[in-house]
Amino acid sequence: MKNKNILLTGISRGLGFAIAQKLLAENYSVFGVSRKSSDKLEDLQQKYSGRLFILHTDLAGPEEARHAVFDEFLSLDTPLYGFVNNAATAYDDIVTNLQIGPLEEMYRVNVFTPMLLTKYAIRNMLLHNIQGSIVHISSVSAHTGYKGLAMYASTKGALEAFSKNTAREWGAKGIRSNCVVPGFMETDMSSELTEEQRRKIYKRTSLKKATEIASVVETVAFLLSEKSSSITGQIIAVDSGTI
Repeated sequence: MKNKNILLTGISRGLGFAIAQKLLAENYSVFGVSRKSSDKLEDLQQKYSGRLFILHTDLAGPEEARHAVFDEFLSLDTPLYGFVNNAATAYDDIVTNLQIGPLEEMYRVNVFTPMLLTKYAIRNMLLHNIQGSIVHISSVSAHTGYKGLAMYASTKGALEAFSKNTAREWGAKGIRSNCVVPGFMETDMSSELTEEQRRKIYKRTSLKKATEIASVVETVAFLLSEKSSSITGQIIAVDSGTI
């Protein structure tokens, strides 16, 4: 396979790290963005020297993040074949405790910066005449209610609407946009859940278990590949059959 460049946010841990491992193993070059580094990310960078590039920046400032990614990290000479918007932050609380400050910060990271990065990813694809693929990582919470996740779920719902309309807008150029909707996975973001909370969540799934990270990763890789060339504007659930 021809070496292809993928922009991936939230690469340092969890799902993002697993996606990076998969893409690198399949001979992609990965331009990863994360706020912090990690020992395993540094090890991965050593293993794939020349194909894994890392930028450490905060995505809470959309314009600053856009400048860092597309002016300092990726040059116009770097053709992008895909953008995986994986980075996210969670502001969990019940609606009657909502505070506008944390809500705005979460929207900057989860919605505004991804929208701006999508803008410039598409411009890059147009410049290089590439029929690229955009994959947004959403959440099952946007489709079924969980106490304390209303605000977080709203950011993912916004992303899904954005993705579907992006697909319609740029499909004529062969640029695709899809969302992958993982169920609850065993990641750092869910590590603070109690065993009782986990049991209740998994009881709501058809498979009665956590969503496997590997299954989500394979779906993302498929959507980036030419095998999914007729799939766009879709919201694809990988959630153990959550009901």
